Amino acid sequence: MLPHHLWLWIGFNVFVLVMLALDLGVFHRKTHVVTLRESITWTVVWVVMAMLFNLGIAHFMGNEKGLEFFTGYVIEKSLSVDNVFVFALLFSYFAVPALYQHKVLFWGIFGALVMRAIMIALGAKLIAEFAWIIYVFGAFLVLTGVKMIVKREQEIHPEKNPVVRFFKRFIPSTSDFRGDKFFVREKGVLMATPLFVVLILVEFSDLIFAVDSIPAIFAVTKDPFIVYTSNVFAILGLRSLYFALAGVLDKFHYLKVGLGFVLSFVGVKMLLAHSPWKIDTHVSLGVIIVVLAASVVASLVWPKKSDGAGLKMS
Repeated sequence: MLPHHLWLWIGFNVFVLVMLALDLGVFHRKTHVVTLRESITWTVVWVVMAMLFNLGIAHFMGNEKGLEFFTGYVIEKSLSVDNVFVFALLFSYFAVPALYQHKVLFWGIFGALVMRAIMIALGAKLIAEFAWIIYVFGAFLVLTGVKMIVKREQEIHPEKNPVVRFFKRFIPSTSDFRGDKFFVREKGVLMATPLFVVLILVEFSDLIFAVDSIPAIFAVTKDPFIVYTSNVFAILGLRSLYFALAGVLDKFHYLKVGLGFVLSFVGVKMLLAHSPWKIDTHVSLGVIIVVLAASVVASLVWPKKSDGAGLKMS
C-alpha cells in the first residue's frame, strides 16, 4: 500500500461503514420481510454505486485500472450467485422465517467483508513475495472450474457440517427460534439460537467461496485496492441480489456450468500471465460476459425438468 493511496483506503472503508450503518440503523431498523420491489431497488442502487465508483477509478487512476475494476466486479458478482444458492438452501433447511433473513445476511456479509479483506491482504503478500504462487492459484482455479462443470449438483447436509457439529457439541443452544435474537439467556445460561447456527454456516460458506473467487480476481489485477473494492461492491449487493433472485434461481440451471467455465478460463489466464500468450483484460471481459449470457439463455431455452429431488445445489 503506497502512502499517498492511504486516504483512498480510509475513505472507501468509511463509505462502506456509513452505508452499513444506514442499512441496519435506518432502512432496516425495524425487522420486516424484504419485498421483491425493495430488493430490486437496492440491487440497482448497489450496481449504480459500483459503476459510479468504476468511473472514478477510470478518471483518477486510468482507463486500464477502470477496466480491471469492472472485469473483477463482473467476476465476483457472477461467482456470488453460488452464495445465493446456498443462502436459499440454508434458509429452507432451517425454516428461517422471511422476517429474520435480512438480519442473518447483514451480519453474515459484514463478517464476509472482514474475512475477505484479510484473505486479499494475504494473497497480495504471497504474490509479491513468491511470484510462483500465481501458477498454484491458476491451477487451482482450472481444477475448481472443471469440478464445478462435471459435478453440477451437490447435495447439502447442514447437519453433517463439521462446524455445526462442533458448535452444537460445545455451545448450549435452544431448539427453536427466539425472534430475531442470536443469543438468549435462560436460567442464567447464555444460549445460542438456531438463527446463530445459520449465521455461522453463512460465514463458513462464504469462506469456502472466497477461496475460489479471490484468486480469480488476482488473475485480472495485482492491485490490492482494485481487488478489495471490486470484491466489496459485489458482496455489498449480495443481500438484495438474494431477495431478488431467490424465487427464480432454479430456472438458471446452466449458470453453474457457465461459472465453471469462467473459473477455468481465469485460471488459464493466470497460468499464461508471464508468457507470450498472455490474455488481454479486454478479451477476458468479453469471454466472461459471453459465457455467462450463454448459460442464462441456455437455461431458458432448455428448462430443467422437475425431478422432485431434495435439498440440492444446482
